[in-house]
Amino acid sequence: MEQITLGNVTITRVWEYFGSVDMTPETFFPDSPKEAWREGASWLAPHFLDSGTRRVNSAIQTWLLRSEGRTILVDTGVGNHKERPYAPVWSHLETDFLANLARAGVRPEDVDIVINTHLHIDHVGWNTYLDGRHWVPTFPHATYLMPKDDFDFWNPENGHEPVLGRGNQNVFEDSVAPVHQAGQTLLWENSHQIDANLRLEAAPGHTPGSSVLTLASGTDRAVFVGDMLHTPVQILEPDANSCFCEDPAGARATRRKVLGRAADTHALVIPAHLGGHGAVEVERVGEKFAIKGWAPFAPYTEQV
Repeated sequence: MEQITLGNVTITRVWEYFGSVDMTPETFFPDSPKEAWREGASWLAPHFLDSGTRRVNSAIQTWLLRSEGRTILVDTGVGNHKERPYAPVWSHLETDFLANLARAGVRPEDVDIVINTHLHIDHVGWNTYLDGRHWVPTFPHATYLMPKDDFDFWNPENGHEPVLGRGNQNVFEDSVAPVHQAGQTLLWENSHQIDANLRLEAAPGHTPGSSVLTLASGTDRAVFVGDMLHTPVQILEPDANSCFCEDPAGARATRRKVLGRAADTHALVIPAHLGGHGAVEVERVGEKFAIKGWAPFAPYTEQV
């Protein structure tokens, strides 16, 4: 299954990449307990961990929503032809993402809204495509919703020094600025109501402008959390950050807040990068959380 319905909203999983990100758990999640990976080896492999190489597996995917007659994309992955000198895993990809989107019944011109939960390299790539020698918006009729705090932070003219170092090099120039220059961005702060079902909320920590998208329709609830979670280990160990978090204390506080609310409201937690079944229900266990159940999305069966 690649599509589920929550209330009046349909959610479709659109694949770009699944496989190794060439990082061990110790590198990717340096403050996660080693025993969490050791004890979870039997169920983390193969969707979240390659037990042979001990490299973390990750999915790059876009969540396609249809709500109140509009077509909405949540995060746009890595993109093709992008020059990424400090992130070789994502450099000059050639994926079938647009064909996968077409198989879900969507052409670029059909998209009404693009949501970038934050402006990291693997969340904005398909914002643009290479037309001759120029980067142009992939979705010509869409409004791109970007957190203003991230827009300002990643704008190289502002001279910030991120944890990533130069890892996000070229991203603003080829995947953000062309959309802004085309007049297609809406830079929002604090929160933004999209429609009766969907609302964006600031969730800083991973980046200054990181956000979550909440879905409330009928009795159903979900929260699209971007990079608040990269692995289910962070559900069991909510204080374990990734190495890419700009504000470690803020990231921990946000993760605990969002997971707690999801547990209390029975909301489906939908991260950007989970392989396997892609999304998860959580429950409280003392000061931590546990996996209550998985979404019915079909796991990816091969790595690319």
